[in-house]
Amino acid sequence: MPVHNGEEYLPESVESILHQTFRDFEFVILDDASTDRTASILREWAGRDDRIRIVTSQYRLGVVGSANGVVRAAQAAICARMDADDISHPERLMRQWEVLEAHPDVGLVGTLSEAIDARGRVIRRRDRSTLLRGGASPPFPHGSAMFRRRTFDEVGGYRAACVFWEDRDLFIRMSHQARILVLPCAFYRLRCHPQSIRLNVPEREVRDAFHLMHRCLARYRAGQDYTPLLEDVAGGSAADGEADLYWLSSLGSLRLWAGDRPGILKHVTSLLGVGRIRSSLHVFGLATLGELSPVLYRYLSRGLYQLRDARAGTMIDDRRPVEWRFR
Repeated sequence: MPVHNGEEYLPESVESILHQTFRDFEFVILDDASTDRTASILREWAGRDDRIRIVTSQYRLGVVGSANGVVRAAQAAICARMDADDISHPERLMRQWEVLEAHPDVGLVGTLSEAIDARGRVIRRRDRSTLLRGGASPPFPHGSAMFRRRTFDEVGGYRAACVFWEDRDLFIRMSHQARILVLPCAFYRLRCHPQSIRLNVPEREVRDAFHLMHRCLARYRAGQDYTPLLEDVAGGSAADGEADLYWLSSLGSLRLWAGDRPGILKHVTSLLGVGRIRSSLHVFGLATLGELSPVLYRYLSRGLYQLRDARAGTMIDDRRPVEWRFR
C-alpha cells in the first residue's frame, strides 16, 4: 500500500487488510513523504500488529515511484496491491490466493468492485457485463490486483511515462507473460471522493496522459509495440478528438461519483460529432444531464449497471474466475 496524505480514509483501509481471513502475510506500507497525520496513524497501527512494515520516503516519489517502491520493498513471491482510501472484503486475499495456487500459469488475479462514497456508502454495485467485453480497459480496479512478483519483475514494473494509466500499461505487459483472471464477486470497494489524486492535479496533465494512452493503445491494437511513443513524450500531444472524449468521460465520471457535477460541458460542445457517435452522445449526456441533475444521472446510471449485471449473471458463474484478455 503506497500512501500520501491519506489520513482521512487510511484507518479503514488498513483495518480491512488486517481483518482478512488469509492471515499469513507482511503488510508493507510506503509513506510517500506525507505531511498530514499519516505517519502517526501508521505508527499506531504498526504497534498493534507486527505484520505491518512501514517504509518512509523523505521526498515525494509520486504515483509511479511509490508503486514501484512498495513492490520492491515486499519480500514475498506473491504481492497484493491495496490503495489507501479503498476497502477490501475479508475474503479477498484468500480467494485470490486460492486461484493463484490452483493455476500456476496465472500471473495476476483481480476482482470486480463496488463504488463507495466518502462516508463508505455503496453508490454503485458491481457490473459483471464488463467481463464479457474485450478491449484494453481492465474490468478490475488497480488496488484489487494480486500478482506473482516474478511476472512483475519480468516486465519491468510500472513505467514513469504512463502516469495516470500506469496500472493499465502494467497489466497489458503482464498479460503477455501469464494469464490474467478476474473474480466476478465484488471483493473490493473503490472509494469515490473529492480528494482523489486525479481530481487534484491540473486538467492539462491528465489530458496529456490520456492523449498518450490513446495513441499507445491504438498502436497496441494494431499489433505494434508502443514503447517508442513513451520515449518521446516531451513533444506534447497533438489534437485528438476521440482521446478528448475519453478524457472528458473519465474526468466527468470521477467528479460525478465523487458527489460533484461533471463540469465538462464547456469542453464537450466543440467535440460533438468527433469520433464514434455513440461515444459522443455518451459524453454529451454525461455533461448535460449530469450538470442539470447529478442525482438523477447517478440514479439512471445505477439502474443501467444493475440491468447489465443481471443479464451478465445468466452467463457468469460467481464461483469461477473469468479470464481477461487484452486486445
